[in-house]
Amino acid sequence: MDYVVEMLKIRKEFPGIVANDDITLQLKPGEIHALLGENGAGKSTLMSILFGLYQPDQGIIKIRGEEVKITDPNVANELGIGMVHQHFKLVHNFTVTENIILGMELKKGIVVDLRTAAVRIKAVSEKYGLNVDPYAKIQDISVGMQQRVEILKMLYRDAEVLIFDEPTSVLTPQEVQDLMSIMRNLTAEGKSIILITHKLKEIKAIADRCTVIRRGKLIGTVEVSSTTEEEMARMMVGREVSFSVEKAPKEPGKVVLEVEKLSVLNNRKLPAVKDFSLTVRAGEIVGVAGVDGNGQTELVEAITGLRKAESGRILLQGVDITGLPIRERLRSGMAYIPEDRHKHGLILDYAVEDNMILKVYNQEPFAKNGLLQREAIREYAEEIMKDFDVRAAQGVAATARSLSGGNQQKAIVGREISHNPELLIAVQPTRGLDVGAIEYIHRRIVEQRDRGKAVLLVSLELDEIMNLADRIVVISNGELIGEVQAGQATESEIGLMMAGVKRGETA
Repeated sequence: MDYVVEMLKIRKEFPGIVANDDITLQLKPGEIHALLGENGAGKSTLMSILFGLYQPDQGIIKIRGEEVKITDPNVANELGIGMVHQHFKLVHNFTVTENIILGMELKKGIVVDLRTAAVRIKAVSEKYGLNVDPYAKIQDISVGMQQRVEILKMLYRDAEVLIFDEPTSVLTPQEVQDLMSIMRNLTAEGKSIILITHKLKEIKAIADRCTVIRRGKLIGTVEVSSTTEEEMARMMVGREVSFSVEKAPKEPGKVVLEVEKLSVLNNRKLPAVKDFSLTVRAGEIVGVAGVDGNGQTELVEAITGLRKAESGRILLQGVDITGLPIRERLRSGMAYIPEDRHKHGLILDYAVEDNMILKVYNQEPFAKNGLLQREAIREYAEEIMKDFDVRAAQGVAATARSLSGGNQQKAIVGREISHNPELLIAVQPTRGLDVGAIEYIHRRIVEQRDRGKAVLLVSLELDEIMNLADRIVVISNGELIGEVQAGQATESEIGLMMAGVKRGETA
């Protein structure tokens, strides 16, 4: 048997768009096969067809040499195919065991036999090095652990082919390493993996072969060991991609944002930010580096007004805004690209044009005598979409939900920058985006700095911080560990600081 899965000449159309156009993908037993493409290239659609969520319009699927019709995910499970979705499908107030057995509960008489299931889950967890507690509640475990529960859900159902959809977009660097060793354990046990991603570094680190698709078309399949990151990027985007950010040296101007001895509590009423001070000047990008969960979210929420400051002050252009409501802060010249584009960035069921005026809907020319001025709104939204290369099949009338992740993010960046803010706060601005979209958004952020604006960049991607920032501050356990000029510290030095080691100390 040469291939465990063959998807031959697959075509899938949606109204107004061909998502997959004559795509062939072949998975060998025991291999990790990367599926690479830009946001909206058709990767998830192709895998949703393999998992039975969509039916192909043309083409055939063979599993272990036999042609099959995968009419729904239950059929996929029976054929030994499992999928870990980008947005996990877990019930938060259920335990790990309850989530894993959902839909195929073991019964003891009329009662669900949780104990037997938990014993089996523990055994599977240990076999693959997953280390999951079967009795923990989903709401009490980390995102990385939740992902392991999704993997266990597939293994519990005896999946032989595992599909991972953008599995690292919500993980810390350490969790990414853990996931890679889990994948190696899985293939060592004879499983085959399809990895949907656009992170070239990860493909080089883990995959055997890579199939590249661009705008719904197959570009080619390559051996990863003999193909450079630059070649794969070129196949994916269709042009040369710059991995470094071009920016001229610049002298920062006056202080725009000043955070003085700020303390903030987290949701559990425990100190998340402790006595933290920071300044951002006009014409500079200050990067906040740190491992996820070390107070970055609470710091940003206090600055933007989403969370109350317990003590300390926040000054914007010399004015104390610590107690001001969010709307007043925005009017004082602040713009915010949030970490979670779905939760805080967009109203997904609104049209793109309505999302573009969320912060200014009550101002002229968008409103007059309490009524929305549709023509002005449409023109404004069309201009942002054109300026920021936001692609949507139905233009400004499309719902935000129908856009790919990259286009959703470009829409948010466009909206925030078009307010011409004095201070731009960008949190994880390129999370889950492909190299083409990352390059574009980085360029627009540097453009703000070059126009004399202040930029506060918060990112878990150390590469991004080192590439973009003029000055880097490191946060660990809610405290300021140190500050360095970009270019004067190595990745490993900053990594040590992120682990709580002050500069000059030894670990």
